[in-house]
Amino acid sequence: MASGRLRGRIQPLGSRAVRTKPAARAKPTGRKRGAAPGSSGFTSGYPTGRDAREAVASALAAAKADGRKILIDFGANWCGNCKAADEVFATRGVGALLDASYHVVKVDIGGSDSAAFSLLGNYCTGEGAYKMPVLVVLDGNGKVLTETHSTGNPDLTEAGLGAFLRTWA
Repeated sequence: MASGRLRGRIQPLGSRAVRTKPAARAKPTGRKRGAAPGSSGFTSGYPTGRDAREAVASALAAAKADGRKILIDFGANWCGNCKAADEVFATRGVGALLDASYHVVKVDIGGSDSAAFSLLGNYCTGEGAYKMPVLVVLDGNGKVLTETHSTGNPDLTEAGLGAFLRTWA
């Protein structure tokens, strides 16, 4: 193998070695109301040309129906911190937490879309430059529970983002 790691174990069988499959990993538990893997709506990157207000309205309707929160992730496809957060959101543990507790809406603020910035302004207090990603958590009624423009971003690690998401789930 190119990586130098074996995926499975080699056990002797008579005079020849036989590769066995690795043990199956435990499946995540604790999903709310039948949340399926990928049900949060998380995707890597930020969609361009999408009506963000419509996406938030759709997430709000879904949250009212299933009791999950809404995570709005404002960022840009060229943003290094946003890419780092995406990698963490895509991990098994944080992904399961998103699927169980959140509807995710990603909004591209990396271009000249004034509607996206206007939407961001609806949820964040204060003015000035935004440190991306800006994460906003809403309840099912659209009330802002937290936003990282004011509080600062958690560590963009599995532990940091996981703790942030568990706090507001």
